[in-house]
Amino acid sequence: QVQLVESGGGLVQAGGSLRLSCAASGRTFSSYAMGWFRQAPGKEREFVAAIDWSGGRTEYAYSVKGRFTISRDNAKNTVYLQMNSLQPEDTAVYYCAADLATMPTKTYQYQYWGQGTQVTVSS
Repeated sequence: QVQLVESGGGLVQAGGSLRLSCAASGRTFSSYAMGWFRQAPGKEREFVAAIDWSGGRTEYAYSVKGRFTISRDNAKNTVYLQMNSLQPEDTAVYYCAADLATMPTKTYQYQYWGQGTQVTVSS
């Protein structure tokens, strides 16, 4: 069982940066691949980034590649999403997710989810 709590969301102007954090409970955090997803109003939840258990492999959605960076600190049971050059289209609720699979990129592949944190980018 893993519980996830996101933080770090907020309101930022276009071109600005935010760093999201996702704190996980449990002693087996380092066994889980972690992902970030987002859901804008009226849209389906979409993949943003994923990282494997060791932090050695990452994958990004095309729309955020080069602007967002996912990382993890297994000693702190935390995964991060550094978001730079934010644009209004990045506005969404951001969710972190965990799964024992290698590095899934689909919502249905993740077993555990956080409650989400709102990111709003003003133009």
